[in-house]
Amino acid sequence: MSERSVSRAKQEKRWYTVLAPEQFDRQELGETPADEPEKVYGRTLETTLGELNNNASENNTKLTFKINDVGSDSAYTEFVEHSLTRDYLRSLVRRGASKIEAYVTVLTTDDYRVQIQPVAFTTKKADASQEKAIREQMVRMIEEAAEERSFEELTDSVVEGRLSSAIYGEAKTIYPLRRVEIQKTTLEAHPEEVAEEEATAVDVDEEDVSAD
Repeated sequence: MSERSVSRAKQEKRWYTVLAPEQFDRQELGETPADEPEKVYGRTLETTLGELNNNASENNTKLTFKINDVGSDSAYTEFVEHSLTRDYLRSLVRRGASKIEAYVTVLTTDDYRVQIQPVAFTTKKADASQEKAIREQMVRMIEEAAEERSFEELTDSVVEGRLSSAIYGEAKTIYPLRRVEIQKTTLEAHPEEVAEEEATAVDVDEEDVSAD
């Protein structure tokens, strides 16, 4: 390719303004270049809750968005992941205390599959039965939250800290807690993907029945 062709290709690239989903008020996340709109799809951008809310105290919460629609000069995103920084999580660990984690995969009322990872920090060392009870409480409350909420409502409750506060309020009656956080939330599958998996599973079951 000649230098002139390379130069022309660079000139043909346009910049798309990347916007957060409506639940985050369509805030501007940045810009991304592409010579064709199709190449913008699937790109991810990471920011912090602090940057979105202009509040430095929330910079320990990372948010990842994925481009799923492109307009003439704008690219629209969906929320795909929330996580807390390692430094922040490390700051919550205390010697002689317990760190209790769980991994919960749930389906929201609008059929999004989401994995949520809560973590509880105790004031002192809890015994195995107390740790188990706290873990079960976290799992139960997250499953109940998903049964009552859409994907947007569930992620809002996670990002805004309402779900972790609710878990803290209940789990602290089992053993004194310093803190409960949702350390990571990940979108695993969209409704159409979930439906496709279920249909495939039904087909397999029917084949097993036929084989019998």
